[in-house]
Amino acid sequence: MTQSDQNETKHEGFSNSRLRGKVAIITGAGHGIGLAYANRLASEGAMVVLAELDKVAAKKAEEDLKSNGYSAMAIATNVVDPTSLERMASETLDAFGRIDILVNNAAIFSTIPMSRSPFDEIEIEEWDAMMAVNVKGAWLASRAVTPTMKQQMSGKIINISSGTALKGSASRIHYVTSKAAILGFTRTLARELGPFNINVNCVAPGNTLSEVDPDDSTVAFRNAGANDRALKRTERPADLVGAVAFFASPDSDFITGQTLVVDGGSFMH
Repeated sequence: MTQSDQNETKHEGFSNSRLRGKVAIITGAGHGIGLAYANRLASEGAMVVLAELDKVAAKKAEEDLKSNGYSAMAIATNVVDPTSLERMASETLDAFGRIDILVNNAAIFSTIPMSRSPFDEIEIEEWDAMMAVNVKGAWLASRAVTPTMKQQMSGKIINISSGTALKGSASRIHYVTSKAAILGFTRTLARELGPFNINVNCVAPGNTLSEVDPDDSTVAFRNAGANDRALKRTERPADLVGAVAFFASPDSDFITGQTLVVDGGSFMH
């Protein structure tokens, strides 16, 4: 009996479990918002794969999910390495027998620090690293899972952009540019994969307090985001997980190529 079969049995009594029997890979799932996505998808019945560069964090997340009765597996993954991503897909198939959902969450942002500098002071090496992780990583991860999704004639790919790509944000042009690329990537991939019944959508978070142990300046920066919102409070990871769960679920089966902005009403269009 595969873990997929075991999980079907485990969640038999969860009538509200939209993702029962589904297998979800979340890149960068060992920390912050990625970990919140993993917990929410698991709570809705999905078997989750924590594809994470930080092996220690991924293993801890796996243990925590399992202690709550969920099916989870940590796989050490480097999203800029095609071989690592192919291994991620292969190990997922070996363990669970299918791949239904990919959340392209891994990015240089808070866990991997980035400089906040004027555009002409950013080092070329940092620009290249940002594009490699935030853009190429999403492309390579999608490329690794789509052969299986095409064979299944079903799948959900959920990309993570940022509200900054829609508004602009000074002093981090490399990050904003990478997240703007994800908007076009989502629409183009949706066109290409539509014939295979694969949905590709995007979530664009606002300024979110995702750091585990933020310092006072980080908290102040995140709290300041409330001033620009219709909903006057700090955004947290829990505010984002419903959108990802929706795009992962059958409720979004006829939605593709779309970006859902989850920022409390900072950007409206």
